[in-house]
Amino acid sequence: MPATMAEHMHDLLTAAFAPTRLNIINDSAKHSGHMGDDGSGESHFTIEIEAAAFAPMNRLARQRAVIAALGDIVGQRVHAVAIKASTPAE
Repeated sequence: MPATMAEHMHDLLTAAFAPTRLNIINDSAKHSGHMGDDGSGESHFTIEIEAAAFAPMNRLARQRAVIAALGDIVGQRVHAVAIKASTPAE
């Protein structure tokens, strides 16, 4: 099992999309003490992902695909994710 939530998300997204670029940024410190902060230091993330698989999808479909690939992470183990999904051509 990966050591951090970011590593776990990285593994899941790599398996699902074979991205050409993937950055997972832990934004939890910015939300310390706010709603959704569970004190774990792993409650809020930004995902920047670039993959050819997103070419036929619009922005909403891309976000839904990323959330689906993360399984029960979003809403269960992580309070919030911001998703920036693009193709290599964009």
